[in-house]
Amino acid sequence: MQNERDVGAAPARIRDRPTFLISRAYARSHRILNEAFAQSGSGLRSYHYRLLAALDESGPSSQADLARGTSVDRSDVVSVLGDLEHAGLIQRTVDPANRRRNIVTLTRAGTKQLKALDRVVNEAQERVIEPLSTSERAQLLTLLRRLGDPAQSRESPTGQK
Repeated sequence: MQNERDVGAAPARIRDRPTFLISRAYARSHRILNEAFAQSGSGLRSYHYRLLAALDESGPSSQADLARGTSVDRSDVVSVLGDLEHAGLIQRTVDPANRRRNIVTLTRAGTKQLKALDRVVNEAQERVIEPLSTSERAQLLTLLRRLGDPAQSRESPTGQK
């Protein structure tokens, strides 16, 4: 992988393209977050964290709802929840209203682990935005929310403006 400071080596025609710059920023932030989780010694990753955070915020949920709300692929949720269940961080029970569905609940140990991971994630976030001033940080978050919100798109479904 290319060194993050080696932008000059990128072809001039892509160097200042938003898609290229966003990809580079994503790669850097992803690396920082993965390193932070690895150094935490928890054995967990960002997708585990997203599921724990969703359960903490929303309470008991179905596996399908967790997949939709956390952007963890539905086919991966069962395996990831298995990791969390094995670690005693969540509990799965059969939904009495629909026996084909599991309800996932955060355990006390899960709440405690989530708080520890909050510190890990907060430190990683700080490292990601470290080069920016306070006002630049606020502006970046505003702009990223707009870019990530399909309702903000000025394009029609055909891709025309």
